[in-house]
Amino acid sequence: MPTIPELNEPLSDGQVSIRLAAERDIPEILIAFQDDARLASLIGLDHPPTGAELGRASETARVSRATGAAVTLTILEAGSDECRGQIHAERFDWEHAHADLSVWVVQQARGRGVGRRALALAAAWLLNGCGLERVQLLVAPDNEAAIRAALGAGFAHEGILRSHARQRGTRIDVAVLARIASGSARR
Repeated sequence: MPTIPELNEPLSDGQVSIRLAAERDIPEILIAFQDDARLASLIGLDHPPTGAELGRASETARVSRATGAAVTLTILEAGSDECRGQIHAERFDWEHAHADLSVWVVQQARGRGVGRRALALAAAWLLNGCGLERVQLLVAPDNEAAIRAALGAGFAHEGILRSHARQRGTRIDVAVLARIASGSARR
């Protein structure tokens, strides 16, 4: 089973950086979800994460990465180590070389290209550094900010999966946005 490589130094485009998530991010994550009551539902969660849930995720992150199962990246703005959001890469399918992404950005940093820049950095690392051929983002079709960020990061809008997921007991549609490695087959 392939592993997700260690990201020893943050990746940066000069304005935004991403690094492996760390336990020190937990207070800022809790504040982000407290400050924005809609954030959990925007990213498909039934409820905001608790400190205990975030602590357990932090404890298992190294194993998840080492076994090629998942990785969480923390988004930073230039010159800061303060969590401004996160990108989760999960549901890795190594046989078919693809993974699913989700992204969120703190309310105060939205509308400035932070999500777009972070998605571009993460996608490039996953495609070039991890050997994936495809990364995809599944978002609510009305989440215009996430769709704009993904399109700006080089993802293509592939369509809508009708009644694809269950959220809070209701079937929902999701928009599919994907970015593929250069040279990947297109059909």
